[in-house]
Amino acid sequence: MRRQTLVVVSLACALGIGLAGCGARPADVGPSADLIFVGSNIVTMDPNQPTVDAVAVRGETITAAGALDDVMAFRDPSTRVVDLGDGALLPGFIDAHGHFLGAGRALDALSLHSPPVGDVTNIDDLVRKIQAWIVEKETPPGQAVSGGGYDDSLLAEGRHPTAEDLDRASTDHPIVLTHVSGHLSAVNSAALAASDITADTADPDGGYIRRVEGSRRPNGVLEETASRLVRVDRGAPRTSDETDALIRESIDVYTAYGTTTIQDGGTSRQFAEVLHAAADSEPFKADIAAFVRVGSMEDIDALQYEETYRGGVRVAGVKFVLDGSPQGRTAWVTEPYAEGPPGAAPDYRAYGTMDPDLYKARAAALIERGVPFLAHANGDAAMDVMLDGVDEALAGMEVAPDHRSVIIHAQLMRADQLDRAAALNVVPSFFSAHAFFWGDWHRRSFGEERGNNVSPVRWAIDRGVHFTVHNDASIVPPDIMRLVSITVNRKTRSGHVLGPHQRATVQEALHAVTLGAAYQYFEEDTKGSITVGKQADLVILEANPLTTDPTELEHIQILETFSRGRSVHQR
Repeated sequence: MRRQTLVVVSLACALGIGLAGCGARPADVGPSADLIFVGSNIVTMDPNQPTVDAVAVRGETITAAGALDDVMAFRDPSTRVVDLGDGALLPGFIDAHGHFLGAGRALDALSLHSPPVGDVTNIDDLVRKIQAWIVEKETPPGQAVSGGGYDDSLLAEGRHPTAEDLDRASTDHPIVLTHVSGHLSAVNSAALAASDITADTADPDGGYIRRVEGSRRPNGVLEETASRLVRVDRGAPRTSDETDALIRESIDVYTAYGTTTIQDGGTSRQFAEVLHAAADSEPFKADIAAFVRVGSMEDIDALQYEETYRGGVRVAGVKFVLDGSPQGRTAWVTEPYAEGPPGAAPDYRAYGTMDPDLYKARAAALIERGVPFLAHANGDAAMDVMLDGVDEALAGMEVAPDHRSVIIHAQLMRADQLDRAAALNVVPSFFSAHAFFWGDWHRRSFGEERGNNVSPVRWAIDRGVHFTVHNDASIVPPDIMRLVSITVNRKTRSGHVLGPHQRATVQEALHAVTLGAAYQYFEEDTKGSITVGKQADLVILEANPLTTDPTELEHIQILETFSRGRSVHQR
């Protein structure tokens, strides 16, 4: 798709170029604009005013949107006027769920992803890349090597690398690899020894140590909470300056994709304080909403929930994790897997990762306190627990509060669960990117019916359920236009259309990453649409996604991103 050039015409009148509104600005129209956008492809996402000819911005706020002559009345000689040409102006994209710091870490990390993100196609490739990394980084013996992104579903061998495989890369370095889902690890013999993980080590609650067939000896693959057993020093901690730089590099990755509100989904209270300190020193280019993982009721009592941003960051709520991942075959389901992990029993359903009663008590406390929460739940058994917790919390209240509790991922959500979500005002945030990245794998794992109904966006729309979609970066890159494309097209890697009846329209997919996501954050009054009075978070695309061939959506380039009225990325 060809790149469009943005035309800046703030001196148009001085040069004698004919442009509506070039006359003297009337004194009674209010303060002049810093920015004015003009064009025929302004997609406001505001249902009361879907399209306009021009938009004016002053400071951090949208001050006018409407007819060209009316908006140009706010122009003065200092106003930057942008003629969009064939380009399109949309509200800035909102990241409904992700782990933003991973985007910065991925810039200088050992990536073991398969195409299209990386180039690893088999375990030999993976071993060679680890060996090359050790040489390139001059890693001394005894120092750990960490990597991430390997995907057993895409490796030629169709399995996880084991300790025996990773010992081929090195026996002198502890090696710790994170599965692409973030829910499993693969380690070598040195890492097992350093962590004292042996045949006598019991499986932890909510986790599983895979064993060499016919024995109790760990094979190097660790599921869910078992990954926490790894006790390997993965390098010196970052200095405060290095952490600050990583935060800002991560934000730059997101703004390059047109994203102006970013989620840190599952951070620690300590890191939330680090974010605040960094933002107090120098405000961030975009907004970060941090959701803190809590370990006790005392943590909930101590949590400082923040409704507004300070320097571009706020503690926006709490994050729970109720199960694992479908791509890792640890999502907790009510009906057995059609194809489970190696050695799984025919009735394998995986398992939960948090005590349901603890979750329910904490969910009720948060709803009572008016603190939003996200609950990671991929499998329908985990979603039953999530919904039960909300239902039981609301049952004791005379008036149900506007809680908007969120199911993160909601991959295997059943139709009846969406009915419950509608009644309880629970917001499912679908990991729609799965349709492309793991749709073929899910058909094997769950069979055709369940596999083709992952991320059931259309069921949600039909029931009037508020929903969003997300990338869960750094599981996959935070590319919003690719996410929109997958939500609309639902094509897998093999070209199979995964449940065509679950496809969204382009308008619906865009709503999910703009105004719908703003609703999830309780920010629909300030973000998510190009509406007068809202924060001037905007993105310029090279083409209008509403008039583009849907098969080309993911190729639409981001030309410029504005956060709070300031240009923060330009192609």
